[in-house]
Amino acid sequence: MRYEIVRAGESRAFPAPHAFLEQSTADGEGLVYLGANAGAAYASGTGHEARTFVAIELDTECLGFHTGESRGLEGSNVVGFARFRLGNADPSPLVELVRQPGTDAAAIDAAKAVFQASGLVVAVCNDFPGRIVDRLIRPYFNAALRRLDEKLASAADQDKTLCLGLGYPEGPISLLERTGLAQHYAVTQALYEALGQEPYAPARRARVAAERAKAGTP
Repeated sequence: MRYEIVRAGESRAFPAPHAFLEQSTADGEGLVYLGANAGAAYASGTGHEARTFVAIELDTECLGFHTGESRGLEGSNVVGFARFRLGNADPSPLVELVRQPGTDAAAIDAAKAVFQASGLVVAVCNDFPGRIVDRLIRPYFNAALRRLDEKLASAADQDKTLCLGLGYPEGPISLLERTGLAQHYAVTQALYEALGQEPYAPARRARVAAERAKAGTP
């Protein structure tokens, strides 16, 4: 299926050239709003009903923030999506495709097909803040940072234990240091504000990293 891309600011999902971008066309049946301002671009767009699907790039917010909600029946041909990216690392091949309770099945299938056609892997989820991966891994990262504050073990020994014991390719402390503690703070703070659940409250070390980044301190 052909699809058109409307760029609206910098995209975390596609910061560099990718087959998904190259395969777009100006007159496609599908429409993709890409970038940090994708939701605003969707709000000012027209002709959405005539498209097979409309996809909006999301951050941590719900799709319903952009489309509205209606007594548990919300849904149309509009879907949300986010390509998972941990901090400053390159985006992963995973695209989380977001549906609402009444989203058209044909729209979901069409959007899923165009992402897969460019070599991406798609997981479909319901409309919750943070979707699948962030909801699962952010409490884990926070717990590792808090155990470091409690001096359960050194950062190196925590990472080594989890890598050897669970087969992880990289330990949580090393991974966060490499990809950006400040970005971890931004995501966990947004989820904590949205969900009000203690496991998402940013760990102290992430908060300090964000404050230092804001002050321009290396």
